[in-house]
Amino acid sequence: MRKIEQQMLAAIHNRKDWKCDNTQVQVTYFAHGARMIDRISVYLHGNHIAQIEPNNVAVNACGWKTTTTKSRLNAILREFCNAGIYQKNKQWYGYDQEHEFTVDGDASYVFARV
Repeated sequence: MRKIEQQMLAAIHNRKDWKCDNTQVQVTYFAHGARMIDRISVYLHGNHIAQIEPNNVAVNACGWKTTTTKSRLNAILREFCNAGIYQKNKQWYGYDQEHEFTVDGDASYVFARV
């Protein structure tokens, strides 16, 4: 795992806003009834590639099927969902503990947190 991804994951775990080079973590708190919930957004080159919530993680390559995008998404998915993305014959595939599926570069995918 790249050093920038280790720092990104540390910021997510610590619920701290953070930015380094092309990657940014932004934490938002909001009230849901009587309790506070945090939503953590991850940006790559200004594109919103991941949203981490208490029960799930949503990811989107935002049309950029690059090695860097895949690496950032995999760091998040492996850390929080025991899931990931891989490439075979120029096609991206996603997987979790129960499914494997084709990944469209512009679609969002939601994974359950473990």
